[in-house]
Amino acid sequence: MRMEVIEVSKVIRKHTVLDRVSCSMHSGKIYGIQGINGSGKTMLMRVLIGLIHPSSGKVLIDGKELGKELEFPKSIGFLLENPTFLDRYSGYQNLKMLASVKKIISDEEINKVLCLVGLDEEAAKKKYRKYSLGMKQRLGIAAAIMEKPDIVILDEPTNALDTSGVELVKEIVRGEKKRGALVIISCHDFAILEELSDEIIKLESGKVIEHIGRA
Repeated sequence: MRMEVIEVSKVIRKHTVLDRVSCSMHSGKIYGIQGINGSGKTMLMRVLIGLIHPSSGKVLIDGKELGKELEFPKSIGFLLENPTFLDRYSGYQNLKMLASVKKIISDEEINKVLCLVGLDEEAAKKKYRKYSLGMKQRLGIAAAIMEKPDIVILDEPTNALDTSGVELVKEIVRGEKKRGALVIISCHDFAILEELSDEIIKLESGKVIEHIGRA
């Protein structure tokens, strides 16, 4: 799979949030997006997911334009900002409802992904409203990867996680790359991006100021 971002700009209330961003990304690689708050990281991710259309420029997925030929990428999982689920349902039940849309994974696979992100059987049965911030983050990651999507986008996946949780996220991200997914991550900790990424795209005030190839 190939994703091409071509001269993408986004203007909101006369403020340029993304300014002629261009890059090319491929399956089987991890792309790190780096920048301080307000640099345009999350907005770029929203554009790549198809949640927001650019003011100018375009995003192509295998040659098809997002927002025109494709409404959304056909196979994508994402964690964007703070994950939100239904309070009165358990972690497992929340994932089960999401999985019921496409019906491509089994109950067993849902349980496996919960275990993978560090939510044991007891945690999986617990109501979401009783989850800690770290547990909520783990469930959000599980939702993003459970259907083995072609594109995985994780916005600050290490937020609210302890050291062991951060190491677990690193393993998961590497596993998604090994599986052949196109992985895009942002992280406030540049050392983590350096460790994981094949390429790093640095944003500042909505512009790409540096594009580092690391592999």
